[in-house]
Amino acid sequence: MIAQRTGTTALRRVAANPNAVFTSTFAKAAMSQMQTRQATTQKISATEARSILDAQRLNRPVSPHLDIYDKQQTFFGGSIWQRFTGSGLSGGLYVFGAAYLAAPLLGWHLESASLVSAFGALPFAVKSGVKFLVAWPFAFHAFNGVRHLALDLGMFMKRQQIVKGGWYIWGASFVSGLYLAFFL
Repeated sequence: MIAQRTGTTALRRVAANPNAVFTSTFAKAAMSQMQTRQATTQKISATEARSILDAQRLNRPVSPHLDIYDKQQTFFGGSIWQRFTGSGLSGGLYVFGAAYLAAPLLGWHLESASLVSAFGALPFAVKSGVKFLVAWPFAFHAFNGVRHLALDLGMFMKRQQIVKGGWYIWGASFVSGLYLAFFL
């Protein structure tokens, strides 16, 4: 397809402005071998054009409104939280990366030693809470990502399996987040 387009473009250029190698007769003969599609147009009034467009719109499929969907669907919760956790983790990484690059210019101290000493000075409850706020989205995103891959492969598609899988993901990510926050 690309080669055909390239050839057609080259032939058109040669036909428009033949050089010493090609003669205009050769280019016109080559152009006559191309496939063409005859299209005819007709002039119509604006009201006729509007009526044709309205008739075409009657045959087009209409996107359903969100109100027709079952609110008890279990796909939506894990899917939207997958997006939230991924956006939060990547957004946090970008913000920290930009702050780390700008730190020398702004006089901030974001070196590893400064961060470790500042974090170590916090009370245990605050440290654990901050660690959980980072660990839980990471664990949820990892577990739910594997679940999404399984669903994409057509596995566990029965409603009961989807509900159980969702609860397993929430439970496993919560337990993993607690483990990462308190024991690592």
